[in-house]
Amino acid sequence: MTQPQLAANWRDYYELCKPNVVLLMLLTSVIGMFMSVPGMVPWDALIFGNLGIGLCAAAAAAINHLVDSRIDLVMARTHNRPIAQGRVSNRNAGIFAAIIGIAGMAILLVLVNPLTAWLTLASLLGYAVVYTLYLKRATPQNIVIGGIAGAAPPLLGWTAVTNEVHGHALLLVLIIFIWTPPHFWALAIHRRDDYAKVDIPMLPVTHGIAYTKLHTLLYTILLFVVTLLPFATGMSGSLYLLGAVCLGAGFLYWSIVLLRGNNPKAPMATFKYSIIYLMALFMIMLLDHYLLPAMTIFEVDAR
Repeated sequence: MTQPQLAANWRDYYELCKPNVVLLMLLTSVIGMFMSVPGMVPWDALIFGNLGIGLCAAAAAAINHLVDSRIDLVMARTHNRPIAQGRVSNRNAGIFAAIIGIAGMAILLVLVNPLTAWLTLASLLGYAVVYTLYLKRATPQNIVIGGIAGAAPPLLGWTAVTNEVHGHALLLVLIIFIWTPPHFWALAIHRRDDYAKVDIPMLPVTHGIAYTKLHTLLYTILLFVVTLLPFATGMSGSLYLLGAVCLGAGFLYWSIVLLRGNNPKAPMATFKYSIIYLMALFMIMLLDHYLLPAMTIFEVDAR
């Protein structure tokens, strides 16, 4: 009998970290840092804060690979993942997750601040334990409830610089929290049969594709409204407002195309647009922060 191939290389461990997801999280963390101050972010918070946050996020991703290895082998999207294919053993994956997770926490505790460390730990446990181990298999609202863990990075970036939880930081969290369901449901529609095979109660499996498309549109409308709040609260200015409206209109367009059901490529097109949407929204927010002073719509000239 041929011995299964278990040899792993650095690319397999890199894949365990879900680098594309972590990089998107770090983008929002970095922008949270810059939004927290009028000038330049201190270099130590910028480097060590994002290093610690990134390592903890990668540890959570590795735990997700470990827990989901059996269902990953069945699903077309994930069947070639390192643990599912035996290139990385469960033991080695667990050790790897522990090492980078502990390293990330140590960096945050010693070189950043305890508030950021404990909030990061709460986010890690929220994704790796609460979502992956329980919510994902327990309820079709899994991605809605569990989305709060993935929405935390801008708050973590903010606290890494200021060592305080601010309302504007929570507003950034709210944007990602509302963005997560329509973003993920578009993918879940495309992969509905995969989730059905492994008995994961994603919304398209439990309530049907039409129901999920409708709720994708409803959440996109809610997201459009929520993204106007940074301007309404004086956090951001007119450049951000223009960007939020234009990008939101694009998201609404794809949600409507998805709902109508005439385009078989709409689920993945909506999913891909949602990633571009979030990146562009936060980048425009950052540009607005430094190029135009934020003016609250409620400001009154005292002169």
